[in-house]
Amino acid sequence: MAKTSTGSRATGGRGGVQRTSVKGGSGNRKGTTSSDLTGSCRVLARVTPWVTLGCRVLLAVVLGYAGYSKVTEPLGAARAVRAYQILPESAVTTVGYGLPFLEIVLALLLLVGLATRFAGLAAALLMLVFIAGIASVWARGISIDCGCFGGGGQVAAGQTQYPWDILRDAGLFLAAAWIAVFAPGRFALDGKILGDPVASR
Repeated sequence: MAKTSTGSRATGGRGGVQRTSVKGGSGNRKGTTSSDLTGSCRVLARVTPWVTLGCRVLLAVVLGYAGYSKVTEPLGAARAVRAYQILPESAVTTVGYGLPFLEIVLALLLLVGLATRFAGLAAALLMLVFIAGIASVWARGISIDCGCFGGGGQVAAGQTQYPWDILRDAGLFLAAAWIAVFAPGRFALDGKILGDPVASR
């Protein structure tokens, strides 16, 4: 009886060690998973401001160039707006003359990171307006140059680039939406104003 009892305790002891070992392994796996998630979050936190900066620079260059190319030729900008056949004639000149200045202001705000979230939202809305306008003339069978970077007006049917124009503006919309969500990004004046040490450097 004594031997049987001793053997039972030994078996129980080994079983206990095994159970402890299994639990320990499970705990290590959970700890490793938690550590991996924390590390991934830290990487994203470091990368996101740089991506935002890249989107800001991209939009600033595109909007700045678009605005400059139109502000130097205001009559051409008004002609491009008229070609869409959407606005009444009384609004064509106002929009044609005013749009380039809006694009330049947004470009400057995005470049320096000032009022970044507002500028991102405004740029995103502007891209949606551009996409809607291009889709409208495409659906109505009107052949025009979009006038996004100067020029504009009627063109031959085979000279339109509506798919490319829409894809380009859709990509710029995504960049603007990213900025609106993850503003202000690196090297932003907003960071200095708001006291964010990461955004200001």
